[in-house]
Amino acid sequence: MSLIRMRWVLCVVVLSFVSVHAQEADDIEWTTYGGDLASTRYSPADQINRDNFNDLEVAWRLRTDNFGPAPEFNFQSTPLMVGGVLYTTAGTRRAVVAVDAATGELLWMHRLDEGERGANAPRRRSGRGLAYRDDGGSGQIFYVTPGYRLIGLDAATGQRLSSFGTDGIVDLKQHMDQDIDLVTGEVGLHAAPIVAGDTILIGAAHLPGSAPRSMENVKGYVRGFDARTGERKWIFHTIPGGDEFGNDTWLNESWRYTGNTGVWGQMSVDAELGIAYFATEMPTNDYYGGHRHGDNLFSDSLVAVDIETGERLWYYQFIHHDVWDWDLPCAPILVDITVDGREIKAVAQPSKQSWLYVFDRVTGEPVWPIEERAVEASNVPGELLSLTQPFPTKPPAYDRQGIDIEDLVDFTPELRAEAERIISNYKIGPIFTPPTASVPEGPWGTLMLPSQAGGTNWAGGSLDPDTGIAYLYTYTQVVSLGLINDPERSDMDFIRGRASEVSAAEASLSIDGIPIIKPPWGRITAIDLNLGEILWQVPHGETPDNIRNHPRLEGLDIPRTGRVGRIGTLVTKTLVIAGEGGTFTTPSGERGAMLRAYDKATGVEVGAVYMPAPQSGSPMTYVLDGVQYIVVATSGGGVAGELLAFRLPSE
Repeated sequence: MSLIRMRWVLCVVVLSFVSVHAQEADDIEWTTYGGDLASTRYSPADQINRDNFNDLEVAWRLRTDNFGPAPEFNFQSTPLMVGGVLYTTAGTRRAVVAVDAATGELLWMHRLDEGERGANAPRRRSGRGLAYRDDGGSGQIFYVTPGYRLIGLDAATGQRLSSFGTDGIVDLKQHMDQDIDLVTGEVGLHAAPIVAGDTILIGAAHLPGSAPRSMENVKGYVRGFDARTGERKWIFHTIPGGDEFGNDTWLNESWRYTGNTGVWGQMSVDAELGIAYFATEMPTNDYYGGHRHGDNLFSDSLVAVDIETGERLWYYQFIHHDVWDWDLPCAPILVDITVDGREIKAVAQPSKQSWLYVFDRVTGEPVWPIEERAVEASNVPGELLSLTQPFPTKPPAYDRQGIDIEDLVDFTPELRAEAERIISNYKIGPIFTPPTASVPEGPWGTLMLPSQAGGTNWAGGSLDPDTGIAYLYTYTQVVSLGLINDPERSDMDFIRGRASEVSAAEASLSIDGIPIIKPPWGRITAIDLNLGEILWQVPHGETPDNIRNHPRLEGLDIPRTGRVGRIGTLVTKTLVIAGEGGTFTTPSGERGAMLRAYDKATGVEVGAVYMPAPQSGSPMTYVLDGVQYIVVATSGGGVAGELLAFRLPSE
């Protein structure tokens, strides 16, 4: 046994005798995807601060090219660090990799070649991470393969756990209360599992649903598995069966054939209360619900269940009969707050709509009123929308919602005029303006803001548990939502599309590469959950080169615009840390992106370090042997995925 492995095993054994965050000496670990079961993405580490962030240097880097048959250019993992070892998924076959957390030296690698089943998977590549379980011994790693298998590994060796499932494998396409083809069945998972005690929580994901082949699909049920044996403990039917609560929200027996409605994002757990919290997606066809009339429980809902039994404790539906694809993409965040002198165990759910919904996590009661307000009806044949939708009264929306003339780019009068001409071809309106059928004479579709990707997307937010302040990245991008009938592509009456007579150039929502919506196009917002108020907002991401150097903007003073990405934030004792999406030419002349740090109290930028590619996975941090590291997955812009580990220079 090598010295590194001996040190590693000893550290893992110590885990059973000490707390999660305070290991030997000054070590601070990162033991779950979200940093903790509450999904706060918070660390009390403070060695890296506003005075020295600019001094960070790369301690080690892990390239992922060789962990699959081809490089990956969208590497989304958040690693874990336990006992001096960093664990991550990597590569296009979703290998599990263990490296020395101080040096990046490879310790072991595990992968499963799934052949045709993996090739048919709806959620491929490296995924977003894995889960660690303290079993009182050397530790265990759990992850979901692209082909939808749950695998348990010994954390010290990378060998499959013989006592878990069948030779360490649980086939997730089985025991799902429906018939699923084991090779071609359209269900998988990109997210990391979450383990609490002896229960592993598993969600389900599908192909993006803008133009499904059929109104029928696999249902995305949520399950709890015994971490010791791999046996199914319970299942939660996100589309209720014929005799279950909520079934009456699926009219004309549409529950029988409609699919999706899974949990494709992360989950959270209050171990003390014994409650798991998960947020669901929408049903089959993201943009047309004519084949599934009714409110469609439990789609677009936050659901609280008993972690041992799966019994539903409470739920809240954010969108009735969703046709905007504003499903819930990320983990609920658990936080204890004080509102008007009342202490509340709360749960805050970020959303694509850029609302942060806040509830008492014990009772499910909204902390501030959420009002059902009338919304516009649909004129698409066969569609029947809900007459009302929920509108939170606090906190306010933390990015723009809906579109009117004042949202259009106004760098120059000429650009504003062109933007007005473009939107004249579309239907515009406030949030929940319904999709429209796309016709050549107009409208070509409904302009939707936020887009179907957010607002907030799968990276979610972070939270300081000491202050109750949440930090969320969002981006502002307008899209067109038009519907067409195309029997050759789908048996549904409508799918997303554009009238064939309208060219892509005509339908463009930019002017010579300049978005028609004014900046900022990416921002970070701090929200005080004790007050339900926004504390600060800052543009996040440098102005793109094509905007800085655009001939139509020559001589204009364009402030930092922020930029589009799917960015997760990390909060420490003093900082909010996030990398940029996309690349630009840095002041030194290099092409790349920056990892930026902000004072978490004010939003003032206090430092930035260079990365050769954009942030594509959410950052994490840990302290090992008295040294703090920040690790972030980067990829894109022609650069394959790698982990970058930053630390301060050694003395």
